[in-house]
Amino acid sequence: MALGNRKDQSQHSMWVSTQHLVQGSGHPFYQRLNEILKEHGFDRHAESKCAKFYAEKAGRPGIPPGVYFRMLMIGYFEGIDSERGMAWRCEDSLALRSFLGYGLDEATPDHSSLSRIRQRIDVETHTEIFTWVLKVLAKAKLLVGKTVGIDATTLEANAAMRSIVRKDTGESYEEFLTQLAKESGIETPTREDLSKLDKKRKKKTSNKDWHNPNDPDAKITKMKDGRTHLSNKSEHAVDLDSGAVLAVTVQGADLGDTTTIDETLTETLLNMEEVKEDPEAESNLSEEPVQTLVADKGYHSALVVTELVEAGVRTYIPEPDRGRRRWKGKKREQAAVYANRRRVRGKRSKRIMRKRCELVERSFEHIYDRGGMRRTHLRGHENILKRLLIHVSGFNLGLVMRKLLGYGTPRGLRGRLSALLKSILGVLRDMVASLARNWIFSYRKIQFRDWITASA
Repeated sequence: MALGNRKDQSQHSMWVSTQHLVQGSGHPFYQRLNEILKEHGFDRHAESKCAKFYAEKAGRPGIPPGVYFRMLMIGYFEGIDSERGMAWRCEDSLALRSFLGYGLDEATPDHSSLSRIRQRIDVETHTEIFTWVLKVLAKAKLLVGKTVGIDATTLEANAAMRSIVRKDTGESYEEFLTQLAKESGIETPTREDLSKLDKKRKKKTSNKDWHNPNDPDAKITKMKDGRTHLSNKSEHAVDLDSGAVLAVTVQGADLGDTTTIDETLTETLLNMEEVKEDPEAESNLSEEPVQTLVADKGYHSALVVTELVEAGVRTYIPEPDRGRRRWKGKKREQAAVYANRRRVRGKRSKRIMRKRCELVERSFEHIYDRGGMRRTHLRGHENILKRLLIHVSGFNLGLVMRKLLGYGTPRGLRGRLSALLKSILGVLRDMVASLARNWIFSYRKIQFRDWITASA
């Protein structure tokens, strides 16, 4: 074989026939996912729901809604955090081009097109796509909805703390500190003086006094690692029988868990009712959704427990140590709290509490940490929720893929292939070692026999 020389790339051919274009074999994960979406009529459903946002005749041809939703799912499967990154990845990958239905002679949508479509399509339509995916799970017998776990996590907002201003005067934080320094007797304060003054102050920032004008929905929050950031709160309702996310909401990070649980439970019940209306849904769906609710102690309050018990929901919510309670005139609350306390002490409570920690935290890990949504690149709860609904839809479709193929993400497939290759190499290594030991033993046996013969 002769040595090949790299050709000069400065001059390209002007015309290339389509039969000479390089065609990729496609990714087996995305090929199978496309088959599932086509089998259940995803594109037809998405186009029917999004038709009201497009003009019938006027205007240039738009991007199909199915392509838009697929690109957002790619963000989850590939762990891409921004729409610009999604557009670049889809343009660069032959496998993703095949998944979207674009050939090499066609331009994939850019990030500005994704942003424009997201602004055009409302939250309700994104929610309908989310519930459509739940129906696919129900048809695959991966949805029950009887026992639900709820938990929340924080998402770092696309806004900086240095940009916050006071709500009453509109002063920036640095201007506010400068004014305080002048009032304390420092005429021309330096940055070091401002830093010392800031350290001595108590309750430096609060959502009551400060906000970010670029993203009013972002709230000042202390993160789990101790840092203070502007953030949003995302809350999940997870089916503890399958691990599917039944509902997701985005709310203010300054709201307590006992306040945000109402919206998440309402969304869960609405989604489950819509899934039950599908005639093709399998019979393993619970007749009465959300019969049991499991949460951590941050969700415990007498009002929340009482309302859930009166609604026919069995609660398993650990009670924080509040000392001795006074129940005078609150017999209903007392009965509900005591019943919840007895259930929490039982064996079943420990079992489903462990399951809640496993499945809910798993959804957080996949969607936010590995899926690229821990820090948002969008502003406003509505924009964040639009992308998050499709992001979670990709997570739920991963459950269907895991049932069919044994893996729920393209990276999971690569991990399985790597593990298979390592196991094959391990078997070959053991075989070679065994043959080597047998050969050495036979060789030494022959040498020993020849030595005995020579000695005799």
